[in-house]
Order: sequence, then C-alpha cells, then structure tokens
Amino acid sequence: MLEDQNLTAVSGAREQIKSITLENIANIAKDAFSNKEIIPLWFGEGDVTTPDFIGQAICDALKAGHTFYSHQNGIPEFRQTLATYLSGLNEKPVGMERITVTSGGMPAIMLAVQLTTGEGDNIVIIDPVWPNITGIVQMVGAETRSVRMDLDDRGWTLDMEKVAAACDNRTRAIFFASPGNPTGAILPVAVQKQLLALGREKGIWIISDEVYCRMSFTQPMVPSFLDISEPEDRVLIVNSLSKSWSMTGSRLGWLVHPPSLEDTLAMMVQYTTSGTTTYLQYGGIAAIRDGEDFVKYMTEYCRTGMEIACDALEEIPRVILHRRPTAAMYAFFEIDGMTDSKQACMDILASSKVGLAPGYFFGRGSEKFLRLCYCRAPEQLTVAMERLKAALS
Repeated sequence: MLEDQNLTAVSGAREQIKSITLENIANIAKDAFSNKEIIPLWFGEGDVTTPDFIGQAICDALKAGHTFYSHQNGIPEFRQTLATYLSGLNEKPVGMERITVTSGGMPAIMLAVQLTTGEGDNIVIIDPVWPNITGIVQMVGAETRSVRMDLDDRGWTLDMEKVAAACDNRTRAIFFASPGNPTGAILPVAVQKQLLALGREKGIWIISDEVYCRMSFTQPMVPSFLDISEPEDRVLIVNSLSKSWSMTGSRLGWLVHPPSLEDTLAMMVQYTTSGTTTYLQYGGIAAIRDGEDFVKYMTEYCRTGMEIACDALEEIPRVILHRRPTAAMYAFFEIDGMTDSKQACMDILASSKVGLAPGYFFGRGSEKFLRLCYCRAPEQLTVAMERLKAALS
C-alpha cells in the first residue's frame, strides 16, 4: 500500500512537471545537432567554448590524480578561492564555511528548495522566470505562488505589495533571479532591502539566483544580497560558472548559505550527488583566479549580440520590444497578434530554421512572448535575425 502511494505521488509530480516542459520543442531541437541549417537560439547557452586555461587546469588535475571523492561541501582550495573572490567582489566578507560547491546551478537550487520547503508548503516565485524552479518545487510536493513583475516602457519592475500579499503562514521561501532569465531585469538595491525585510519579518527564506550577476552591460557588478544581508540571515544565493566562464557542460556551481548550515548541506550533498567531481573543481579554481579578462570578454560578446538582435527586432513592425535588456543573454519580446507562443516557435523553426523558446514556458502572462538567446557569434546571429525578419514581417 505504501509503495502504491509513493508511486502515485511520483506520477502526480511527474505529470505536473510535464505540463511546463519544452518537450515538443526540445524534441525538434535534437535536429539542431544534425541539421546545420538550424540556428539554435532557444537554450540558455552560447557558442563560446570553455577557454583553454580552464581546460588545461582540469587536464592537469586529472593527470595529478585528483580523481577521488571530493569533500561534501567542495574541496577546501576551491571553497577558499570562491570565498576570496566573493569577499573582493561584494561589500561584506564571505567565509568559506558559507560555501557549498555543487554540480552546477541546478543542484544548488534543488538543495535550496529541499532545505527550506516540504510537502504542503509554498514558495513565492517572481516571474517571468526560468521554469525549472517550478518543477523543483513540485517535486518536493510544495505549491508555487506566482507574482508577475510589471512591464512598461521603463522595463520590468517588482511590486512588493503583490509579493507580501502572496505570502501566508505556509510560505517558506521567495525565489527570484537578478538579472532575470528571460527578462534580464535587475532588482534595485531598494527592492532587495524590502525583500530582505519581508523575509526577516515573516521568517521566510530568500533564494536569490545570481548566475548572471557578472553579465551586466551598465555596471561592473549587479547588486547582490551578499551586500545587504548578515551571515545568519535566511538567505541562500545560487551561482554557477556556466555562463560568464562558458562552462555549461562542466556542471559546476555553488550555494552561499548561513555558516550554521555547513554540516547540514554536507549531509544533503552526501545523499544526492555525494560531491562534485574533484578535478573539475580545479578548473573552477583557475576560472575564478585567472578568468577576469574572460568574464569581461563574455560580457562584451553578449552586449554585441544584444545590439545585433535588438536592432533587428526593433525594425520588425509586429515585434514589441519594451526595453533593451541591460544584462544576461536574452531578448524577451512580444509578437503583436500572436496568442500561442509554442505554435509560433514551431512555425518560425519550419520557415526560417531559427530556434526560439516560447514565452508560455516562463509563466502565465507570457504567452505572447518569445525568448531569444543572443550569446552567439555576430556573423551567425546576423543571419538568424535576417531570417526572423522575413518570418515575422
């Protein structure tokens, strides 16, 4: 009987998650690997390979025999490198006891949700948002509460009254990303302080996805919760080397947490991944220690892509681009007269061989939107935009 109940619960969660996936689009996306005509702008991944100095550090670690189990929170050398990096980047020092290394940003988010939330609880999610967070919350048996950001000619803004109204006595966390995916929106410090105050007042955790924090076109560093919170605040910060260091396939990230949770998170890692691949962490050390020039290169690469994409989108009469993104690697735009973004992506793919992500994927209210990843070579992106002009004109 218990086994049947468990299977039913798993099946129910799977069906919920299935409803928000890019299943049909992703199946077609497989053609991108064999059909050279397709320009894939649907996923959050650029076309820049991991730089040689990082790859060399990984190879050197392999040759040196760093192929055994890792410390559960990550090897001390990498954790200390991250602590030094974050302390220099932000306004307050960060000790290595606050850092747990993860096998990418996704496991960091999973740990944050598992740590804070259980069956019957809820998490308030600020959207439009990368949809994997919704699936994770559903997997632990919790409810998602959506608070959509407002959009006008000034860009995307967050109404804190809506956030407070969405919280109740079962709310365990508030999740958001800054810069956002797919919007590129950056939460001002004043709004971050309001979120922190709300969390402190109600005992609610703040889960801040800061994966794109180094990809800003207007400022050296996007404001971080590390600047305004205290070590033992209920704040969890997710980050990854995937984007700014072009290491998507390496699966290497980290979670910043209160120091009192160091041992708890070590235990949670033990029962999930049992630790992040050791030799990859030496690549992470090289990325953080020697990668500032590459981070700047990636930011400029995305800025160039943003300008190419947005220049073209602004020339298409049916496209509504409320404001150019100021961070991250996505353009999120409306199509006048379109009501089914999934079908629109299918039609665009068939007619122009350009892959885009449908807006419905990122939350209710985004059905008229499409997302385009502009982290591509300028020459290829220019071709893609010419095709889109023809398809959408």
